[in-house]
Amino acid sequence: MPKDNPKIEHLRHLREQAKLGGGERRVKVQHDKGKLTARERLDLLLDKGSFRELDMFVTHRSHDFGLEKNRPLGDGVVTGYGTIDGRPVLVYSQDFTVFGGSLSEAHAEKIIKVMEMAMKNGTPIIGINDSGGARIQEGVVSLGGYADIFLRNVLASGVIPQISLIMGPCAGGAVYSPAITDFIVMVKDTSYMFITGPEVVKAVTHEDVTFDELGGAWVHATRSGVAHFAVDTEEDAIYTVQKLLSYIPQNNLEEPPSVTPKDDPMRMDEELDDIVPDNPNKPYDMKEVIQHIVDDGEFFEVMPHWAQNIIIGFTRLGGHSVGVVAQQPAVLAGVLDINASVKAARFIRFCDAFNIPLIVFEDVPGYMPGVAQEHGGIIRHGAKILYAFAEATVPKITVITRKSYGGAYCVTNSRHIRADLVFAWPTAEIAVMGPDGAVKIIYKRQLAAAEDPDALKQKLVEEYREKLANPYVAASRGFVDDVIEPHTTRPRLINALEMLRNKRDTNPPKKHGNIPL
Repeated sequence: MPKDNPKIEHLRHLREQAKLGGGERRVKVQHDKGKLTARERLDLLLDKGSFRELDMFVTHRSHDFGLEKNRPLGDGVVTGYGTIDGRPVLVYSQDFTVFGGSLSEAHAEKIIKVMEMAMKNGTPIIGINDSGGARIQEGVVSLGGYADIFLRNVLASGVIPQISLIMGPCAGGAVYSPAITDFIVMVKDTSYMFITGPEVVKAVTHEDVTFDELGGAWVHATRSGVAHFAVDTEEDAIYTVQKLLSYIPQNNLEEPPSVTPKDDPMRMDEELDDIVPDNPNKPYDMKEVIQHIVDDGEFFEVMPHWAQNIIIGFTRLGGHSVGVVAQQPAVLAGVLDINASVKAARFIRFCDAFNIPLIVFEDVPGYMPGVAQEHGGIIRHGAKILYAFAEATVPKITVITRKSYGGAYCVTNSRHIRADLVFAWPTAEIAVMGPDGAVKIIYKRQLAAAEDPDALKQKLVEEYREKLANPYVAASRGFVDDVIEPHTTRPRLINALEMLRNKRDTNPPKKHGNIPL
């Protein structure tokens, strides 16, 4: 057997050295924390054998604070490309075992290279964040590296899907790259995001708080709305990304992926006919409605723990990927508040950017009243969902299951803001406000003068409901395209989507609109 070329031997040695990261001791520390290494994460994320690493031999260029004596190959981030379910993706994975995953000039350049490749090739970019932040020894050069990454995030927004996995610390300026990306996945107990850490918070505001309380996965999934998904393990996080990618296209010029449906497109579900209670004040679970209608009952919910009065997520109808926006009557009666409006608006804009049709299930009594909401900017924030629906040019279909009152009727993908089709169930109530409130205003004097105001009010409420709080007035004007039996909803939606498959709509030429941020 011929002797190996010494140059090839040297190359192999360097590759092995690079793969060791920060060394066995630091790898053990990483594992002891319940965390995988940068390369282990990529092995799980990508199709087996598909990863091709780039810039393995890059080292930092710093000569200060003794760094010139320590130049590990790769400089704390693993970058490259591979496939997920056979579809190409560009990836980077920060290596906490090397300088705590801190970002240097060279580290940033590696990330920028794969981001630019992703843009040129129309390929999703997935970033795995596990970093102590900027490399302090490099000063402003490190900060400049972050800003260079932020710029690419902004330029890539709406062009290619950008997904961030937070699998360790992500602090200071580093948080703004994930914040610009489309989806953030965090791992409970091991990942954190915050602008300033607990020590600075305590020094400035005298608040005593732990890492988890300040910026843990559950905090960002339930209170801040920063994280779209909070999962128990790193393996769960990786599965979440793989599942998410199965619903979305490679870029803004492609159609979303479709599958051959196993579920009969003509299937009808009689349970839907009785799912809305007779009592208009009684809640029901809109997720059950969705599951009865969509392919195989599979609904991939996004942000399930934040602003639960509105539901967003991906599913399939007739094998085709769609985005769902739905009020949840079981939480705050499905009312629109600040958080619900923001949550829905960003999801709507994502779907519109990436050619994913929108299906809306509507049961909304209006916008949330109250001093806190008004002072918090419900006018400004509530306008976001209106703006997003009106701006969107993808196929948009609304199903009104029950309440559709006041301004919330207008903004929840009504015909007036370019819904393609609006269906209503016979249980729909479309009016300026609910019958109780309307009667109190319209018949204020009569009620005040009545011998039995309660009995008169009940009678007037029934009259109002019969006259106005039903779908037929709106249908007579063409604001509702058809009143349908609930059990026919699935085949009607699939048929409508087929009809709208080649829809073309545009907005007036402009640099960009000015959404009320």
